[in-house]
Amino acid sequence: MSRLILFNKPYGVICQFTAESGYKSLKDFISLPNFYPAGRLDADSEGLVILTNNGQLQHQISSPQYKLPKTYWVQVEGIADQQAIKKLRQGIVLKDFKTKPAQVGLISEPENLWPRTPPIRYRKNIPTSWIELTITEGKNRQVRRMTAATLFPTLRLIRYSIGEHSLAGIAPGEWRLL
Repeated sequence: MSRLILFNKPYGVICQFTAESGYKSLKDFISLPNFYPAGRLDADSEGLVILTNNGQLQHQISSPQYKLPKTYWVQVEGIADQQAIKKLRQGIVLKDFKTKPAQVGLISEPENLWPRTPPIRYRKNIPTSWIELTITEGKNRQVRRMTAATLFPTLRLIRYSIGEHSLAGIAPGEWRLL
């Protein structure tokens, strides 16, 4: 029977079960055998990682060909303006490809947001803002590269949802079996 685990990956955890020097791994949080992540989040990103015990389902969740929307809450340096939002909505030309248009908007800091350990860097004279960004791709460090290209670098990146699944009710380091 196919099962899913929704895991709220904390900052500093790698999306694999094999430990690497200096990082916690999925095995520090999930002890069920035969589950594998469907996609990845960098160690410096937080949020939803879906794991499954079904290889075909794993492919469907992680493959861009199925166009599952992935929604991120992104704290950026500076006050993101409408010009940056427009660029993200149209698609950003990066060095190796042009992103597909994103759904994006300015948001308030998400409610019930947990503190990050360690905290993001704080600069007294540079404000920050939050955007909600939804993409159907998921190339290496894509969201960070997109915001940097608009001159609003990412300070904190949280994947809130993948398709119909979200972090709602799952604290950092916790998981839910479906």
